[in-house]
Amino acid sequence: MPVPFMSVQFVPYLAGFAMMAAMMAAGPASADALKDEIAATGRLRVAIAISPAGGAFWSTKTEQGGYAGVPVDLGKVMAAQLGVPVEYVAYQNSGQITDSAGKGNWDVTFLPKDPERENKMSFGPIYEVADATYIVKAGSPVTNFAMLDQPGIKVAAVNNTTTMRGAVAHLKNAKVTGYQTYDEIFGLLGSGEVDAFALSRDQLNAMAKKIPGTRVLDETFKQTVTAVAVPLNHPQSLAFAAKFMTDATTDGTLRKAYDNNGLKDTPIRTQTR
Repeated sequence: MPVPFMSVQFVPYLAGFAMMAAMMAAGPASADALKDEIAATGRLRVAIAISPAGGAFWSTKTEQGGYAGVPVDLGKVMAAQLGVPVEYVAYQNSGQITDSAGKGNWDVTFLPKDPERENKMSFGPIYEVADATYIVKAGSPVTNFAMLDQPGIKVAAVNNTTTMRGAVAHLKNAKVTGYQTYDEIFGLLGSGEVDAFALSRDQLNAMAKKIPGTRVLDETFKQTVTAVAVPLNHPQSLAFAAKFMTDATTDGTLRKAYDNNGLKDTPIRTQTR
């Protein structure tokens, strides 16, 4: 069954909020302790994943050599609140961000949440609920999930992601193969070397505009949820990030980030646990 969602409503992160309140009351010493944990290098290192389409989770490279995206904008505002510079640490997919969570390579990220990842990082409020489906190659006769899930059908997914795990569980007969990057799969779909690609609907709709003849299926096999996250055992970082996202939802910061990145018509969809 689809996961229910509620607009602009988070579960109470009472412990986190209490910690933040205590830190604020304690003054500069506690603020320094937070910076020592969340920005130990003197910068807030924000892990982002790159694709050509962007979106609420994915970011893009700009012609000037920088990055754009909802996580990029949120990371910039978060760093400003902390009073430190922001640094973006780019990865090819969310699986790579997950694998590096315990290596000290980044301080905060925004990525799809699932039970496997909760063993590797701590999540704050969910700020996006997205429908996952498939796009089929040009000329494909497939129009629904039943037709897709047949022996001999090749389905691509971005390796080690929530969507890939969902597709593997969903398809009983078609073969799901993981690839490292969105760009690689884009090329394979365009050349007809794979029959379908599993990803969020917004990403696939953008892809369909670039590959004539492809079709995004109407059905949904999974709803993915995206949230702010920090490495495990960083309680002050989690408290700060949780409060930041709650405030960003109510004060318009998140809406502005959506609007700045081509998502003006996309509602903010949040979810309780």
